[in-house]
Amino acid sequence: MNIAVTGGKGGTGKSTVAINIATILSKKYKVALVDADVECPNDHFLLSTNLKNEKKEYIFRPRFEYKKCVKCSLCVKNCAENAIVMFKEGYPFLIPTLCSGCKACQLVCHFDAIQNGQKEIGSTYLSKVNENLTIVTGVLKEGEEKSYPMVLFTKKRAEECGAEIKIFDTSAGTGNHVAAAIESADLVIAVTEPTPLGIHDIKMIMNLLSKQGKKGYVVINRSDLIPMDKSVIADYPIIGELPYSDLIVQCYLNGKSIVESYPECKESKIFESIIKKVMSWNLL
Repeated sequence: MNIAVTGGKGGTGKSTVAINIATILSKKYKVALVDADVECPNDHFLLSTNLKNEKKEYIFRPRFEYKKCVKCSLCVKNCAENAIVMFKEGYPFLIPTLCSGCKACQLVCHFDAIQNGQKEIGSTYLSKVNENLTIVTGVLKEGEEKSYPMVLFTKKRAEECGAEIKIFDTSAGTGNHVAAAIESADLVIAVTEPTPLGIHDIKMIMNLLSKQGKKGYVVINRSDLIPMDKSVIADYPIIGELPYSDLIVQCYLNGKSIVESYPECKESKIFESIIKKVMSWNLL
């Protein structure tokens, strides 16, 4: 079972929801918490876990053999990222920061003029929190602009865990890096807040899920801060409402999940309720 926790904007509480439901589920199942926010991963901080078992990740980078090149420009025409340019009377030239490593240029070259090169784009890590809970973290190399391939590497690394349940903590937005993180999810939990921007972004997320043929379930964080007309998101099933909580903030700063630190508090009971609803609806 794969669960994705996502949301349209940063700061809505995606990681808070992800780490707490991962902690609850790890009491019964082997769980991999996959931090797919590769530009700013923080789940290991929130669970006071050091990054371990580093594996550097590389993507394909075309290496031109100009002696074989006939200047047909097929590589230029077939580069979806416009990472290859050709000047008049010149040879193909690569703009490295735009290249996504898709290999289309190599596939269309009939003259074997594009050889395999590689480029390091980041690292993945496997870090044990306890016997049943592992954090899989992807970290995009500083200065890199393409997070999508790094998300794919992080998902692939998660396969090494042998987990019964994978929980994907995505980055904010609806870009291809988010779509890649939720692509294999059986269940998507979208976290929002009761603000105009939060409502706007939850609709964007639900539109993305609709295009992927998935149904999303909503958790409203800081639900008591601003009165909210829930009719504006009536089409989206709400499975939990979390109040603004100094206790959650304290646990956040201490690097512990609230469900482990204060299992009897009302916030922990809400997280348990979310899991019970998911299970009772035969979604898990």
